[in-house]
Amino acid sequence: MQIAASLGRFTLYRLQVLGRTGIFLFISLSQAFIPPFRFQRLLKEIEFIGSKSFLIIFVTALFTGMVLGIQGYYSLSQFGAEAALGVMVALSIIRELGPVLCALMVTGRAGSAITAEIGIMKITDQFPALEMMAVDPMKYVISPKIIAGIICLPLLTAFFDLVGIAGGYLVGVKLLGVNEGAYIGKMVAAVTAADIYGGIIKSLCFGLLITWIATFMGFTAKPTTEGVSKATTNTVVLTSVSILVVDYILTSLLL
Repeated sequence: MQIAASLGRFTLYRLQVLGRTGIFLFISLSQAFIPPFRFQRLLKEIEFIGSKSFLIIFVTALFTGMVLGIQGYYSLSQFGAEAALGVMVALSIIRELGPVLCALMVTGRAGSAITAEIGIMKITDQFPALEMMAVDPMKYVISPKIIAGIICLPLLTAFFDLVGIAGGYLVGVKLLGVNEGAYIGKMVAAVTAADIYGGIIKSLCFGLLITWIATFMGFTAKPTTEGVSKATTNTVVLTSVSILVVDYILTSLLL
C-alpha cells in the first residue's frame, strides 16, 4: 500500500506540474497579443537569442558538416558511391542534425541564461516592483522571450543547414576530390520541399520548447542562490531530453 501511495503521489504531482506549465504557456502566449505591444522588448530578446548565438551555431555547423563529409566519403567509397556525398550530407543536416544540434546549442547558451535571469529577478523582487508600476510581469518579461524563441530558431536552423552543407563541400570537394557537379547536382535533385518544411516545423517546435521550459523553470525557481542554480541545471537537462523525445515524435509523424 505504501508503494501504491507513493506512486500515486508522484503521479499526481507530475500531473499538477504539467497543468501548471500548460496554464503558464497559455497565459504567456495570450498576453503577447494584447496591447500595448512592446516591440523593443521583443527586438532585445531576438538579439539575445538569435544574433548572439550566430558564432556558436557557425562553429558547430561548420565542423558538423566537415565530419559528415569525411565519414560519408570513406563510407560511400567502399561502394563506389562518392558522388552521393552531397545527398548524404544535405539530407542528414536538413532533416535531423540541423534542427536538433541548433536547438541543443541554443539551450546551452540562451536557455540557461534565460532561467538564471528570471530567477535573479525573483530574488531581487523585480516582479512585485513591476506589478506596483501596473506592468504585467508575464507580458513584459516572459512573452517576448517565448515569441523571440519561436522566431529565432527557424532562422538559426536555416543558417546551420547552409554552413553545414558548405562544410561538407569544403571537405568532400576541395579536400577529398569529389566531383563538384555531382556533389551539388545530386544534392539539389534529392532534397525536396518536404525535407525543408520538416526541418522548419521541428525548429519552430524546438524554439517554443526551449523558451517555454526556460521561462517556466526561472519563474517557479526558489528565490535563493541555490534554487536558481538548480533551476538552471534542470532547464538544460530537461530541455535537451525533451528536444530528443520531441524530435523522435515529429520524425515519426512527418514520415
